[in-house]
Amino acid sequence: MVYYLVGLFDKVSYKYMESVQKTLCEKYNLFKSDANLPKLHITLEVITDPNLHNLDISLESIVKEYTKFQFELNGVICFDPPYKSVNLNIDNKGTIFELSKKINSNLGMQGFNVRKHIENWNLHISLANTTFADREWSNNEYLAACNLAKGENFSKTITVDAVELWKPINNNDEMVVKQYEFTKIISDAKHFRP
Repeated sequence: MVYYLVGLFDKVSYKYMESVQKTLCEKYNLFKSDANLPKLHITLEVITDPNLHNLDISLESIVKEYTKFQFELNGVICFDPPYKSVNLNIDNKGTIFELSKKINSNLGMQGFNVRKHIENWNLHISLANTTFADREWSNNEYLAACNLAKGENFSKTITVDAVELWKPINNNDEMVVKQYEFTKIISDAKHFRP
């Protein structure tokens, strides 16, 4: 199974980005209700078929070295078909990029199956795409949404205050395998669901 290590945002940052996400998804009827919207996040790493116990130990040792941090949004980046994804762009620099590179490097050296060529990965926050959507938008709708989003000024400071390990499903109750907070690490067994 593929697992995603993601960065999560403080309430103020999340609310700002969620309003943009809702506007795009409602305009193009991608979801029947706001309750179905995917949780906003930034993917830090993708790990395929890991030993979850060993992965947990490795992630705890990496994440505990960090505190919550900020980064700047830098406009919009769109990924063409088959993804048809409209995203907030994040420059590959600063703490967010350092953390992603460190996770990739450390896990790779420990034998975990992680992304290759991380330098080619665009850090981003997905606002709207067809993954988990109730319907697939047309190419014309996607292009219109991309152009609409690019016309906005997204240059806000965003705060990352936690990291989670996710299964690739759009169900908040079953998606989270474990949460890692920067100020303290949650190791209670109820937060670890393989």
